[in-house]
Amino acid sequence: MQDIRTSEKRFYRKITDIYATSVDYDPTLDTSITFFKTVQNKLHWAITGQTAAEIIKSRANPTLPNMGATNFRGTKLRKQDVTIAKNYLTENELSTLNNLVEQYLLFAEGQAMRRVPMTMQAWVKKLDGFLTLNDRNILTHAGKVSHKLAKQLAEQAYEQFNRARITQADAQDGDFERAIKEIPTQGKRKQ
Repeated sequence: MQDIRTSEKRFYRKITDIYATSVDYDPTLDTSITFFKTVQNKLHWAITGQTAAEIIKSRANPTLPNMGATNFRGTKLRKQDVTIAKNYLTENELSTLNNLVEQYLLFAEGQAMRRVPMTMQAWVKKLDGFLTLNDRNILTHAGKVSHKLAKQLAEQAYEQFNRARITQADAQDGDFERAIKEIPTQGKRKQ
């Protein structure tokens, strides 16, 4: 899993560098941020049939272990972990995503090496073509759930999950203290 997470992180860093070569790329513009969200959602959709927000809304469940999150940094689920769609992907979905992004990265690097002038919109069209070539569904809309709503629902679910986690830890502490009290004490040794 760590290899997959690392690979995906490297992919997004490399793809950011490649997309930054777009003739219309400006990291300070909202259109650039929207562009990266679009690319991310297209990849999530190709793997799961859901946008990032839809994944979060459908999979964040406070009654499941780790709220249904399957991979996240560290050993304890944190509030910031529950608003990241990738954290809810199954091992198979992560492997599939890794495979897909590695293929796309090779293609994108080839475009950059040939110095083909590309706009951000042209990159989106190339991504759609790449996904079509790989027999993947293409996201053609913004999704049915907003990022704001998904974040709000996930954070509410986390509060419920965290309260239950604290209650369970307190109960375990109480059980330990009771067990200690039940241990028979032995008299003082004679010297």
